[in-house]
Amino acid sequence: MIDLHCHILPGVDDGPRSWDVARQMCDIAARDGITHLVATPHANAQFPYNRKNCLAMLDRLRAYAGNRISFSLGCDFHVSCENTQSLFADPGGFTIDDTGYLLVELADFGIPPNFASYIARLRHELRITPILTHPERHPILRRTPEMLRAWIQAGCLIQVTANSLSGFWGRTSHAAAMWLLKNGMVHILATDAHDPKHRPPILSEAVKIAASVVGSQAASAMVNETPGNIIAGQPNSTSSLAAQS
Repeated sequence: MIDLHCHILPGVDDGPRSWDVARQMCDIAARDGITHLVATPHANAQFPYNRKNCLAMLDRLRAYAGNRISFSLGCDFHVSCENTQSLFADPGGFTIDDTGYLLVELADFGIPPNFASYIARLRHELRITPILTHPERHPILRRTPEMLRAWIQAGCLIQVTANSLSGFWGRTSHAAAMWLLKNGMVHILATDAHDPKHRPPILSEAVKIAASVVGSQAASAMVNETPGNIIAGQPNSTSSLAAQS
């Protein structure tokens, strides 16, 4: 399995505080059957993103994990005016490696006006495919998940947090995640892991739950084929799942 969203680099954001904790997370992921992790530190006003430093840190994790896990580097890109300016100045400075895929996160209590147009700009001007992270946890979107249809049609992929399906984030987030699954609007499951205990890098439980809703083949694609295409820089359809309602 491939975990496309994992805060595993120590000391750069609100993820692990030490290398020992980061190594514990690697061990948990490997035991769960995760063979590839994308390190995704926050890129926002609170946690500035230094790609060069993160690349060097990732080499240290590679040395520890050996052949158990391979790694890519991306970031959890907070949609803001400042970040958007930086993105348009240096698109490759935020994407998952050099793939043209970008994890994007919305502010907790707002949605940018004309967000579908923002997605279209990324797609057509920068050749970047945005991947919206954990909409089922967003205070607005978890109550109105149908808003995502227009964004998917504009070319956005949707990533749901694995433990939202097990209820970790509460009933409203769980209900939104299940609604998105049932309506064919989930492309990727990822852990959004931050630590070994409360938010560990475990995907297998969510895959089982998703399989009970969409079938084992579709659930497997959310942690294998689709993220596999992403880390390889290959195209993914943003509309095929949305059509299955």
